[in-house]
Amino acid sequence: MIPKDMQIDLNSVRRRLERKEESLSPHATRSMDAVREIPELPSATRTEFQRDRDRVIHANSFRRLKHKSQVFVAPQGDHFTTRLTHVIEVSQVGRSIARGLNLNEDLVEAIGLGHDLGHTPFGHIGESVLDQVLVGGFHHSRHSVRLITQLEKNGKGLNLTEDVIEGIRHHSKPEGKFLSRDAVGNLTLEAQIVRISDALAYLAHDILDALRSDFIRLEDLPSEAVSAMGERHSQRVSAVVENVIESSWDCSGEVDLSDDVKPWIRMSPELGQIVTDLRVFMFERFYHPISASLEGRKAAAIVGVLFEHFKSNPDLIPDWLRELSGSAEQAAADYVCGMTDNYALIMAEQIEPGLSDGVFQGRI
Repeated sequence: MIPKDMQIDLNSVRRRLERKEESLSPHATRSMDAVREIPELPSATRTEFQRDRDRVIHANSFRRLKHKSQVFVAPQGDHFTTRLTHVIEVSQVGRSIARGLNLNEDLVEAIGLGHDLGHTPFGHIGESVLDQVLVGGFHHSRHSVRLITQLEKNGKGLNLTEDVIEGIRHHSKPEGKFLSRDAVGNLTLEAQIVRISDALAYLAHDILDALRSDFIRLEDLPSEAVSAMGERHSQRVSAVVENVIESSWDCSGEVDLSDDVKPWIRMSPELGQIVTDLRVFMFERFYHPISASLEGRKAAAIVGVLFEHFKSNPDLIPDWLRELSGSAEQAAADYVCGMTDNYALIMAEQIEPGLSDGVFQGRI
């Protein structure tokens, strides 16, 4: 029973959480040092990074991820990965690595959950279309930052901390080799964790989806990858997580380093090469063929039609978004990018009936 006359200082909750961060690795990022573009009074019961995580989860763009493609276009199967389950898995993998290295789990979680908010309908297929038609190009990581800084909350943005924004901005990777000290630059260790966790998560669950759909067979996978990472989904995830923790142990604070040595998040050279080769295999045997498939081509056509339609009819775009975007072209891109797969299919059929030729029958 709480005494009636007891005065409770809720701010003590946040202070207790911040004190726990003092025991993190000296290389960890601490929430007390976080900076926002618009200063705010601190939360009584959450650290700054916990606050960012909550803002991402409650954002409209986060909710829409449940109906946005990961690889398969508007998938019908209940167990195929969506963009929402992907970011949840990235967050889980990243937190496991951060916990093992005594780094800031809350920062990793906020970046991991928010890193793909800027994806178009139909995933990278839609992204490629907008990149071709939009002056200055289009990339989902840049649009994720645009969403959280400008578009969310009807133009107010989420006012996230700089550490979360930069982690989201720099999470993306090229198709080939992506593991190098130079590639991570001055990113926080937590942002580096999300960058590597993103690659691990999508490789693991995309392999699972490819096997489940009979798109590829287990014996098709590079033998070196199967030997090093295992045959099952859980084995693949665990093998890489444990390797990253072991290879990046100098980030944990358990190793004495000279002042001029800056630790970074990495895999062992051997596993790093295996993962790089596996990514090349997946691009050649899975990602590119999906984009080139009938469904992929129809999805690309739908995004193109939607963009041109709303570019030519900007009055159909909400006033606040049109004013904020500054041009009919940018407003059309912003509006189309916010659509889910399902909504894009519905809108496209209304604009140009029969556009999908029944390819997506039963998904509208």
